Amino acid sequence: MVADGKRLLSRRAVTMIVPGLVSVTFRDRGVPEIIDLAGECGLPAVEWGGDVHVPAGDFGAAERTRAQCAAAGIAVAAYGSYYRADETDPVPVLDTAARLGAPLVRVWAGRLGSAESQPPHRAQVVTRLRAAADAARERGLRLALEYHAGTLTDTLESTQRLLTELDHPAVVPYWQPSGGQSASSAMTQIRALLPEAPSVHVFSWSPAERLPLAERGDLWQPVLAELAADGVTRHALLEFVAGDDPGALRRDAATLLSWIG
Repeated sequence: MVADGKRLLSRRAVTMIVPGLVSVTFRDRGVPEIIDLAGECGLPAVEWGGDVHVPAGDFGAAERTRAQCAAAGIAVAAYGSYYRADETDPVPVLDTAARLGAPLVRVWAGRLGSAESQPPHRAQVVTRLRAAADAARERGLRLALEYHAGTLTDTLESTQRLLTELDHPAVVPYWQPSGGQSASSAMTQIRALLPEAPSVHVFSWSPAERLPLAERGDLWQPVLAELAADGVTRHALLEFVAGDDPGALRRDAATLLSWIG
């Protein structure tokens, strides 16, 4: 499987997989420093977080970040909002993403996992996500449902059901692995969510700690090959490196770049 992944990546991924960085990897660092670090590491795209770097409603921060990225040749891959399909109004989030120049807005599907969620809660999340997706589409944006524990996208079955319930062209899945996940399980999920998934968050975790990315080549090489195989351009965004250390990012970026050519 890994060998097949290497062959696919060497042929196709150069133009199909765009490496990047999730800014919340370094919450304690400013926008200019993150842009410089991404450029230094050969990562031409950044997903900007809405909790620290580009807060929702701060249009000045969004426009400054957009301009700084453009000057450095860094693309804005997405806006990492923390909208959870609850009482929060999504409009400031979406307007901030538009000012930032982000084509994609990462959101969470509620505050309860699928096993905890009762039908009224699930219906409410669907209603709010659909309304947010309508507003996103009016702005030329898409919503990406983060694949995350404690939400309605905590399992493949629940994610697929939610996408069917929403049935909205402006809603896509946003995959990431769980800690210690097997390669076969990851491949099952990726194959089920393609071709809709536009991006993945790339990291290497055991259930208890962050590891060098290279230690999960068994998972990531076939996953990246699968993402590259259909000819659709997608982002592979590094997130949460060991020790929140720029040195660890440099190491993991080199690994990712070696995998995608």
